Amino acid sequence: MTVEHPAVDPAPPIAPADQPARLDALEAAVRARSALVPRIGIVLGSGLGGLADDLDDAVAIPFDDLPGWPAATAPGHAGRLLLGLLGGTPVVMLQGRFHLYEGNDPGLVVQPVLLLARLGARAVFLTNAAGGLDPSFGPGTLMAIADHINLTGRNPLIGPNAPAIGERFTDLTEAWSPALRTRLHAAARAEGVDLAEGVYVGLVGPNYETPAEVRMLAQLGGHAVGMSTVLEAIAARWAGIEVVGVSLVTNAGAGYSGAPLTHEEVLAAGLEAGPRLARVIRRFVADLDA
Repeated sequence: MTVEHPAVDPAPPIAPADQPARLDALEAAVRARSALVPRIGIVLGSGLGGLADDLDDAVAIPFDDLPGWPAATAPGHAGRLLLGLLGGTPVVMLQGRFHLYEGNDPGLVVQPVLLLARLGARAVFLTNAAGGLDPSFGPGTLMAIADHINLTGRNPLIGPNAPAIGERFTDLTEAWSPALRTRLHAAARAEGVDLAEGVYVGLVGPNYETPAEVRMLAQLGGHAVGMSTVLEAIAARWAGIEVVGVSLVTNAGAGYSGAPLTHEEVLAAGLEAGPRLARVIRRFVADLDA
């Protein structure tokens, strides 16, 4: 039986001060289905949702079953929150995410990550599909995110603050946890998976970048570019949880190959590289408390 949910308008502004009440309702909705307290949250980007199949005792909740959340609309995003065990470790996963280019307010874009923290996660593992700004990063490259550049022109912390969640002025000196990144590289070595490292640049999208923009972003110090992740990292640090992440480079940036860019190649690269990234994440999660 299909349950019809009223449409959610994703555009109205959500200030930081609005988040606690919204998170109360979201937490209650999740707890009505599962009492599991996750050790870590994992956000699975475009074409990378297959790791969710590895969860034991999984409880899956469609995004639009949760109060105030619309269904995910991005191709390759199933749009589900899942709680379960990954190799015996309790985790919460987001099989997809909300993007600015879908018309979502920044406060809604980051609400899933804030919910992961509210459910008990002490860290979040962010993944995404990205274009390569470094010519040496061919399709299928996995890049540990060492830092980010937010060029979206948006910020989820604008507006009255919610001191119960985080401080007014959030320090991002080590936005991407060096300690967790060291563990990430160790997990990749243990699995025999090559893992590069670099800076992720976040733009709004949904169009891909021009060749001139790709050259500019590389000169700014970027190694990969995409349409997500940066606002989530900001919100996670505001909420006091650690952040680690990997970009799957699905294609060379515009102008490097001379070929047009398509979302189909993003999903195809996810199918090829997804299993490698899944092995790394499984090992990383297993070794968290080692």
